[in-house]
Amino acid sequence: MRDKSFLMIPGPTPVPESVLVELARHPVGHRSKEFSDIFMSCIESLKWLGKTKNSDAFIYTASGTGAMEAAISNVLSPGDKVLSLVTGVFGKRFGQIAQAFGATVEMITADPGKVIDLKILEQKLSLDKNKEIKVVTITHSETSTGAASDLEKVAKAVRSHGALLLADAVTSLGCMNIEIDNWGLDVVISGSQKGFMIPPGLSFIYVSPKAWEYYKKSKCPKFYWDFGKHKKSLDEETTPFTPNVSFVYALKKSFEMMQKEGFENIIKRHDRLKTRLRAGLKELGLKLLCEDKDASAAITAIYPPDGISVSDIRSAYKKDWDITVANGQDILKDKIFRIGHLGFVSDRDIEMTLAVTKKIFEKLT
Repeated sequence: MRDKSFLMIPGPTPVPESVLVELARHPVGHRSKEFSDIFMSCIESLKWLGKTKNSDAFIYTASGTGAMEAAISNVLSPGDKVLSLVTGVFGKRFGQIAQAFGATVEMITADPGKVIDLKILEQKLSLDKNKEIKVVTITHSETSTGAASDLEKVAKAVRSHGALLLADAVTSLGCMNIEIDNWGLDVVISGSQKGFMIPPGLSFIYVSPKAWEYYKKSKCPKFYWDFGKHKKSLDEETTPFTPNVSFVYALKKSFEMMQKEGFENIIKRHDRLKTRLRAGLKELGLKLLCEDKDASAAITAIYPPDGISVSDIRSAYKKDWDITVANGQDILKDKIFRIGHLGFVSDRDIEMTLAVTKKIFEKLT
């Protein structure tokens, strides 16, 4: 059993055996009727998961960062002003991609484990009398810290201003409630290796009618990411470029699992796992990076006890128990460790992780 690693990281996440079986199937032609039917069912399931009837949904063969670049390159022109709300590594990445495409980017950065104060955002937008801010970017659930912003309230503030909102939902879609139509979200992205329960390789993007108006004016270069190409192909029930056929089979199976569990039950499960893990870690005397009110349902970041290194903690999980937990990133590297509880994760997995954590710290202290 030493080849069976137990993933408790925020991505890639555990993959169900039924999904792995789909990955092992012989591929079919990506221009065949068989594949078209499977692909279009996944598109409809994406709309179900994002609670949208108004936005288009596209599937890219790419990582979540690819979808980030797609979002930026399709709605911006060089020189446009972008306001990036940064709660960690991936919020910063959104702004950096915009800079790479020639945008003028202002970043509002929260302290590690915190979210952006809504009043600061509202004030910043209200001072923009000439509506120079064209786009606001945000990472809903920040993978590097485990902080989750109130996306509904952020969207309301941005909508009042009139800017376009781009939301990174890579570790929140499929784990936390997102209502694209009701909240007025313009562009939302996600990735396959998180709540979707399949390996890295696919990314997803939703494009609202308002975002299409921005697309028409965008002067950024684009080819593979071009919304127009994907929309034209989608209308023909196909893809503009060769997709990862096997991953689309796997995606269909994961959606079948999600729909069997039910949307509300998925959200309740992730919230329950988060609550139990955080309570259990606190019972062990561990300090968490985020306050409960800002905690993501997908990931929890933990400070190591004094005198114990993150390296030793992660090594103990892996060497003694075949459990993989994540290090911190960027300025938080070796200062925190992170436990993922998203996707194909159960109550039993959380209880086992807590029991192992207790044994690890009894041994290390």
